[in-house]
Amino acid sequence: METARSAERQRTAAESRRRELLEAADRVVLRDGPHASMNAIAAEAGITKPILYRHFGDKGGLYRALATRHTDALLSALRAALDAPADRRRRVESTLDTYLAAIEARPQVYRFLMHPSEGAADASPADAAPAEQGFDVGRHSAPLLRRLGEELGQVIAERVDLGPGSEQTARIWGHGIVGMMHAAGDWWLGDRPCSRAQLVRALADLLWGRLAEAGDRQGGPGF
Repeated sequence: METARSAERQRTAAESRRRELLEAADRVVLRDGPHASMNAIAAEAGITKPILYRHFGDKGGLYRALATRHTDALLSALRAALDAPADRRRRVESTLDTYLAAIEARPQVYRFLMHPSEGAADASPADAAPAEQGFDVGRHSAPLLRRLGEELGQVIAERVDLGPGSEQTARIWGHGIVGMMHAAGDWWLGDRPCSRAQLVRALADLLWGRLAEAGDRQGGPGF
């Protein structure tokens, strides 16, 4: 029994320490964006880089942990927007706006997650640990976007009756909408060619074809 309690205390302490390290990493990412380095994160946490590697393995491991942390929060906000008591058009606009507001509020976090290689040109290979060299943004950001697409597709399948092949169509739409939001949001965040409200309306207009005509599922939460 004592062994089990000791193991539980160790597990709880490890989880708490991991959260502290992720919070330190968040502070550095908010400051440095895609230029955030393992050295800077270790310094912010008051530890050495080998200890940071012990917790996350390499920069890819840390990236995945941060991506999960921020994706969970974003998905929760998107689901809340989709479930808000409003008509379908307003909920679609609210969902688009929730995504864009999230990347606008924390652009450095967004750039770290989606464009971490932007900082690579400023760092000498000699200064980077082997685990940090060759960090492939596509290999790491693609799973994040796929997860968002799958989650949104599931929400659509639960709420909208698209007829035969509904589930597959919902998955296609989920990934398509996430791709649209990501591409449009990335362009908008960099160039700011219009207001967020204008972008939301334009993207909602693009979606407002078959979706507007589809019926809600019987007994479902509606969309």
